[in-house]
Amino acid sequence: MSSPEKLAEAVLLPGFAGTTAPGWLRSRVADGLGGVILFGRNVVDDEQVAALTAQLRGERDGVVVGIDEEGGDVTRLDVNTGSFVPGPLALGAADDPELTTAVAAALGERLAACGVTINLAPCADLTLAAEDPIIGVRAFGSDPVKASPHVAAYVTGLQKYGVAACAKHFPGHGAATEDSHVALPVLPRTPEELREIELVPFAAAIRAGVRAVMTGHLVVRAWGDEPATLNRVALTDVLRGELGFTGAIITDALEMGAVSGAYGRHDGLGHSAVRALIAGADALCIGGAAFEADALDAINAAIVAAVASGELPLERLADAAERTASLGTDPAPATVGPVDRRLGLEAARKALRVTGEPRLDGPPLVVDVQTEPTIAAGPMPWGLGAHLAELVPGTRAITAGPADLDVILEAAQGFSSVVVVTREAHRHPRVRDLLTALGESAVDFIRVETGAPGPLTGDGPRLDTFSGSYVSLRAAAEYLA
Repeated sequence: MSSPEKLAEAVLLPGFAGTTAPGWLRSRVADGLGGVILFGRNVVDDEQVAALTAQLRGERDGVVVGIDEEGGDVTRLDVNTGSFVPGPLALGAADDPELTTAVAAALGERLAACGVTINLAPCADLTLAAEDPIIGVRAFGSDPVKASPHVAAYVTGLQKYGVAACAKHFPGHGAATEDSHVALPVLPRTPEELREIELVPFAAAIRAGVRAVMTGHLVVRAWGDEPATLNRVALTDVLRGELGFTGAIITDALEMGAVSGAYGRHDGLGHSAVRALIAGADALCIGGAAFEADALDAINAAIVAAVASGELPLERLADAAERTASLGTDPAPATVGPVDRRLGLEAARKALRVTGEPRLDGPPLVVDVQTEPTIAAGPMPWGLGAHLAELVPGTRAITAGPADLDVILEAAQGFSSVVVVTREAHRHPRVRDLLTALGESAVDFIRVETGAPGPLTGDGPRLDTFSGSYVSLRAAAEYLA
């Protein structure tokens, strides 16, 4: 058995800054660092990502290379353009599991060509609370029976090319009304309710052979006061025992507020890392931030100290290291090529939901109403204006904030068609107020909603895309044009 120092290093999956691997990271990979997680800050294009992963693999075969590429609103490969496939909620709306498999396979083939070994997707969460600030379009739907076949289909398609899928965020984030990036959500669920609702898609993913499951920083009071990431009942008794999962358990990022704020700050991230390992987690994701070598040193030292004190059994750490290493299998050979959006467009078109008759009467004014994207998505190209301007000559496109009613009314003068584009308007009171005020004005407008739709309000024409991806916005523009 390897030394505690080597085993501790083998379970760490940090993020880093830059589009090439810094020297300290290459050195640690060569010495046995478990792997890395790539984010938008690490991406220029597919060719650059392939070169980066080859650089890491040149230091050591079997290094884990993860990425958070859900498609739709959460994309890293297409952070500069918008995703080439719609997100999960759009795929759920299309309601064609075979199409979901095909979309996931296209994503898996692209990731394999880029040298990625594990994708931190799909979300097996459900969209359950209207005020949920973080899942929304990232889930396949709200009905566990209807969503589960899509979760399984996504796992099957993604893993076709050897890229491991990772179902997240166990035991399910969708009923939470707080964002675990910044706070510690408590799920309003009993264990019985979880078995009937949230755990159903995770069970489907496990039956489909998912190779990894990511923990959520979520408290279930019946399991104790610790979030699932640090909770032995959640990970060992329920996920491994009841659901029979034998693959790798990956933590959500340990520097997130739900853990670092509520549990880790006093003792540092190392303490949370130790508690996660004791609970049954294998790979420790610390990828949300760009870490440096000294931060990894501190976490490694905390793990080694816990082994020395007997708090963390060496056998548990060795088991975690072995499962983490299983995610470093080289994906199937594939060639980096131009991104093909045709399949994604097909899926996006099939997902569109039409209310009334949202058709243009001449070149429109397009108002893209800007709101802050979720922390998970981050900034990326969004908006319908550029697409319609390309397809319909004479289109005028503007961006506006929720307080810009007067700007919109002035811009609308002379246009017989106005299109107002929103992103989960039901979660933003000021956007709802804007829509109400527009409805009371003389402006007749078509509403395009690109997020989780929320309740249908008003009697005007409406188009729901269920995704803010490039292809979903393009499909909406084609429909209107």
